[in-house]
Amino acid sequence: MAEAGATRRTDAAGRRVFPNARVLHDCFVRTLFVGAGFNTRGMQNVGLANAMDPGLRAIYGSGEQLRRARKRYVGHYNTHPFWTPLLVGIFLGVEMKISRGLLAPESFESLRGTTIYALSAIGDSFFGGSVLVLWSLATFLLWAAGYGWLAVVLGVVCFLALQAFKAYTFFAGFRQGLQFVHTLKRWDLINWGQRVKMLNAALVVLVWVLAWPEPFLWYEWLAAVLALGGLAGVVFTAGLSREIIVALLVAGYLGYPWLERIVAGLFS
Repeated sequence: MAEAGATRRTDAAGRRVFPNARVLHDCFVRTLFVGAGFNTRGMQNVGLANAMDPGLRAIYGSGEQLRRARKRYVGHYNTHPFWTPLLVGIFLGVEMKISRGLLAPESFESLRGTTIYALSAIGDSFFGGSVLVLWSLATFLLWAAGYGWLAVVLGVVCFLALQAFKAYTFFAGFRQGLQFVHTLKRWDLINWGQRVKMLNAALVVLVWVLAWPEPFLWYEWLAAVLALGGLAGVVFTAGLSREIIVALLVAGYLGYPWLERIVAGLFS
């Protein structure tokens, strides 16, 4: 009971003392469900407002100040979900400065938008386009190779590592504020994402090796690799639509037997 009372200490205005381990815990746990209230108008704004609310109530108590603070987080919000703990940590630190008169709310609005969309681009490239694909490919390869138990272990380890990363960025964002964004720049996640994508390309080849029916003819694979590499170069240099190229390849694959019969009939 004494511990529970300690987490609810209040100041002269009746507000809970902040920062406070209980409030920070509540905010962090709510960031894990940021996508639960996804909507087409504000995207993830409901989840963000829900995650910020325990901290805002601890900082402002109640009344007009709390209402204005809540209003700052009900607008459009959309970034990679893995960055939400970091952003909530940063925003809580900023709200403490606003409550003390060290920062004007108007100046925070521009910083908020810039930070959100910068992290969104990094998250989509590094997490969505690289790391999660690596996780999926590695899991498939382990299952296909008969190591299902190892695939489960990999999934558990990756999941726990992801939660540890979220917790670290949450508390780092709270302590360091926007300065932590400079730390992210030093991590060079965009270039690391490119390296992971190269590894993913190699894993895709392994997927085909495991899934391809026998017999395995190396010269057919070499021809396919050269053809796909050439098409990739054409798409990159000429700016052609990848969807059109893929559609043509599928059409050629499906139509090849029919075309082969027609040609054979002409010369029979």
